[in-house]
Parts: sequence; C-alpha cells; structure tokens
Amino acid sequence: MATSMMDSILALVTPEMKQAIASRLGESPQAVQGGLGAATAATLGGLAAKAGDSGFLSQIMNLASSANSQNVLGSLSSIASGGTTGGMGDLVNKFLPMVFGSQQGQVASAIGQSSGLGGASVTGLLKMAAPLVLGFLGKAQSSGALNVGSLGSMLKSELPSLQGFLPAGLMSSLTSGAGTAATAVTTGATAVATGGSRWLVPLAILGAIILAWLLFRSMSGPKEAVQNAATTTTQAVSNAASSAWAALGDMIKVKLPDGTELNAPALGVEARLVKYLDDPNATVSDDTWFDFDRLLFDTGAATLQPASQEQLGNIAAILKAYPKAKVVIGGYTDNTGDAAANVKLSQQRADDVMAELARLGVDPSRMSAKGYGEEHPVADNATEDGRQKNRRISLHITEK
Repeated sequence: MATSMMDSILALVTPEMKQAIASRLGESPQAVQGGLGAATAATLGGLAAKAGDSGFLSQIMNLASSANSQNVLGSLSSIASGGTTGGMGDLVNKFLPMVFGSQQGQVASAIGQSSGLGGASVTGLLKMAAPLVLGFLGKAQSSGALNVGSLGSMLKSELPSLQGFLPAGLMSSLTSGAGTAATAVTTGATAVATGGSRWLVPLAILGAIILAWLLFRSMSGPKEAVQNAATTTTQAVSNAASSAWAALGDMIKVKLPDGTELNAPALGVEARLVKYLDDPNATVSDDTWFDFDRLLFDTGAATLQPASQEQLGNIAAILKAYPKAKVVIGGYTDNTGDAAANVKLSQQRADDVMAELARLGVDPSRMSAKGYGEEHPVADNATEDGRQKNRRISLHITEK
C-alpha cells in the first residue's frame, strides 16, 4: 500500500472529477482542490483520534466493506457530478457523525472560513471526502492488505502526512484524547509553511493573485453596476419578506425547558414548534413539517442573509433544549427554471441551514438535509405569492 494515505486518496480524484465537483457546488476548481484536501485530511485526522478504539475501527471497517460492495471507487465520477445519494448517501450520513461527533459543524465552519468556501460547499466536500476514504479502505480490506489492527497502525503513521494539509496545532487537538474530534480546521499559510504538499505552495500563490484581482475588480465601474442591480433585487425581496414577517404578529417570549427565553413572533414557527415538542400527545408523522418563516437567501444562491440569524439562533436553541429531537431539513423551490437546477439549489440551501445550525451548537448527528426542488408545493405556482411560499426551508421532526 502507498506510504501516504492522503496521496493515494487524492490521486483517486481526476481533473474531470474536480471540475464536476466545482460545477455542482458553484465553486472554482482551485477552491475545490484546496477544500477537498482539507476535508480529507480532517476526516483521516478524526479517524486517527480514535485509532486505539478497536470497536470504533470495526464499525469503520464495516462501513468500508459496505462501500466496497457498492463499488464506490467505480462510482466516484457520478458522485462528483451528482453527490452522494441512495445507499452511498446513507453510509456517508452514518460515517461523518462517527468521525466528527458533535464537532462536524465547527469543522465545516473552520474549513469554510479558511478557504472562502460557503457552508453548503464545505458540507459537499466533506460528503465527497467520505466515499473517497471509505472506498480506499474498502479496496484495501478486500485485497487482504488491511484489517482492524493494521488500520489503527496505519492511521497513526499517517499523522505526519496530514501536516501538509492542516496547521501544526491541529494534530494535537485531534489526538489529545480518545474519541475527541477536531474542533477547528484551517488551511493556508501555516499549511504551506509545513511543506507537506506538492501543490499547496503554487495553489497559495495562485489564491493570493486571484484575491488581489478580486479586490481590484471590486473597485471598478462595471462591477458596480452589477452590484447595484443585485442590491436592488435583494432589497425588493427583503421588502416583501418584511411585509410577510409583520403578519406573524407581535414578538413574545417563548420559554424552553432549559430556562432559555426566546424572542419570537406569536404566530411564528418557533412557538408552534415548541408547542408540538411539549405536547406528549403529538406523535411523529411524515405529514408534520414546520416551515421556517424568517429566512432569507441571496437570489438564486444558497447564501443566507444576515436577517436570517435571529430565527436560526432560535431554532438552534430549541433543538438544544429538546436533546431527543432529531430532524430533517428540507429545501424547496418553485417550478420556475430547470428542475435539476432547482433540486441542486434546494439541496445547497438545506445543507447551508444545517451547517449553520451545527455551527450554533446543534449536534450534526441529529440532523440531515434533503433538497426536494419543486416537489411538494404548498401553494399555486401560477402566482407570485404562491411561488414565494413554495420557495422555503422546512423542518421535519423524525424523533421527539
């Protein structure tokens, strides 16, 4: 087997796959390359943190075996272009919480901050790193070159190779206690200084050049016209949202079981969600969904606007106050435009909301995100009001 797992795993990613990932996430291939390297290194670091736990390693090997039986390595191109779905998606949703525990959101947030990638993009790269790692391990296991005992030794010996992708202080954070996952992941100048990666140095130089160009362009006339148009559109959406939010009633105090008091509209989703969770007779149902009613995204994008933070903070506080609750975050669009593009956008928005809730302290293992595109409309798409209602993020309680 190769000396460095990182080199072997990243070698599985072809230039065509990087381009497909970049297109799917709406990012540059260079940003994808850096982000995927960080996501893969963080994943291996999280595994290495538990290299002495044979029970944990046995579970990982079982997942790797399942990935191999699904021919994940032969499906990498389709995963790169379409994301993890079906059985592979189920494996990834089990694998990542095992690796990172409650820190998955913080890891994703730190990668995003250091790389400039959006929350949904980082989540997508973590979900790409997972099948890469599982596929690599599954192939090695099936060839007889890897078992539970040798996996632990390999992960420990891999730590020096990860230094080229992660800052020096991170490895001690990853391995400073059994079962302790990463609390922060950063890349950039510190990673370059370690010299552990052949492509990070030119990537860092290229990134600096691109950043300087973007800063220059931000002060130029043509872009100002585009920004003004975007600002006008965003302002119109914000005005419409303000009117809708006013209809939710006066702000009240919503009390939670842990003593927290939230400021929320009397008719808003927070009050209704707390009432449902408090009611012992309210059973879990596939038909029970709670629509966020004070979220705003940039037009045609998955970027949450600052006005969304109050409700996101409230929902995070509610989920933390009811630790048994598990949720699905559903993203929806109207029927305007290409159906496949709508599914992609709805998934990115659902992922972004989940990443933000995780950043606010909600355990990612209690959440999943699903983009439904234009499916399940709640209003008539023939009217603007109906289309606006169909463009939504909803919360489904799967356990309470």
